Amino acid sequence: MTTWPTRRAGSLGLWTLALCVLTGCTSSAVPAIEYEILGTFPHDPAAYTQGLLFHDGHLLESTGRYGESGVRRVDVPTGEIQARVAVDSALFGEGLARVDSELVQLTWKAGRAFVYDAETFEVLREFAYEGEGWGLCYDGEALWMSDGSSALERRDPQTFAVTETVEVTRDGSPQRRLNELECVGDRIYANVYQTDIIVRIDKGTGEVLGEIDLSSVPLSARRPGDPEAVLNGIAYVPETGVFLVTGKLWPKLLALRIEE
Repeated sequence: MTTWPTRRAGSLGLWTLALCVLTGCTSSAVPAIEYEILGTFPHDPAAYTQGLLFHDGHLLESTGRYGESGVRRVDVPTGEIQARVAVDSALFGEGLARVDSELVQLTWKAGRAFVYDAETFEVLREFAYEGEGWGLCYDGEALWMSDGSSALERRDPQTFAVTETVEVTRDGSPQRRLNELECVGDRIYANVYQTDIIVRIDKGTGEVLGEIDLSSVPLSARRPGDPEAVLNGIAYVPETGVFLVTGKLWPKLLALRIEE
């Protein structure tokens, strides 16, 4: 594991202005959340990361792109892929969540969600849904799903039916382009697509409580020069309170301590 000096969320300045133009926010009143980079681990630079979670000592990851999508189990310290299953080449894999002993994986435009046995990766059944699938997380009671807009859908984990739609707002304006999700207690952490920002959301009200600016992450941890290699992937380790984050096609997985 590579370790780095402590890094903190920096000045928002022009970056925040650019973010607001992209995502629809109207001011910089949302507080910056400080973080510390504890270290980095190897990550498959060919993995187009769409969904990320930590369970039973391993990383579970959903990857995208037509002909390359799948689900894999990864050893965190080495980055070694210990098991994997491919998705049909006509489908584009998206978000991933664990519901007890099962995994649920979204697809981008096909309106199909696959349910796997979390140990064997055997496909058990599938759900149908309308619209695009982007991010997915499970809070112990319900699944939460994003579609790239400012809306999060609360879904029944047994039927996948929508039970509630929560509009995510930043200072009263829609927070658009919500992507990969991680449920942590009463909060949802979401990547804002094509930015270096993770937002912390109150899942009850949809209000953005703060943002984590990862633009200062070392270039060696990402894939500079590739417009598709954006920040995407948030996994929480409940035993330690550490977050594991990465990006599409990034060669590193970062361990972060995030300010409460």
